[in-house]
Amino acid sequence: MQPTPCPNCESNDQYRSKEVGAGGGHAPNYLPGLGRWYAAAKFTVVVCRSCGLTRFFASEEAREKLANADEVDWTRIS
Repeated sequence: MQPTPCPNCESNDQYRSKEVGAGGGHAPNYLPGLGRWYAAAKFTVVVCRSCGLTRFFASEEAREKLANADEVDWTRIS
């Protein structure tokens, strides 16, 4: 992931988390169908310290599954 200025305020003062689970179990599953049957997909969270914009980036493993994902969970828009 290459750092880029914040799309909201153009600040370069941003912070990235370690990969975290995208949910499931008792929490919402933010990347349904893109994990494994026993583990939720992962994503990284990026927060801009200047304005607070928070962005979620799906892991490469999760993104690779999108092309064949169930249309109930994911619909290609472009």
